[in-house]
Amino acid sequence: MSACTVYYNPRCSKCSATLALLAGRGITPRLVDYQQAPPDIAELTRLAELLGDQAQDLLRRDEAAAAGLQLAPVLPIAELAALLHAQPQWMQRPAVVLGDRALIARPPERVLELL
Repeated sequence: MSACTVYYNPRCSKCSATLALLAGRGITPRLVDYQQAPPDIAELTRLAELLGDQAQDLLRRDEAAAAGLQLAPVLPIAELAALLHAQPQWMQRPAVVLGDRALIARPPERVLELL
């Protein structure tokens, strides 16, 4: 099986549930605490590209500060990656990458789609 990466927040119940589902299937992912160690713009760009149509869901638009920006409904991937690099707390989680596929595991059971 390809390497698995999970962009997560250790205090998030959805992240914990996703990690438990992966562990139950013998998968130990590389964990990226995106708030403590924000991915660089290239990594965020790759993540957004792998998410495809779901890329815009990577931005937590309900965050108070993000909501106040009145962002366009669809941001170019480069702009989305730069924004998430500058404001990592606005990133939706957990985002899971397995090989050349990715998804946002909300609800956590969505991660099973990658397996």
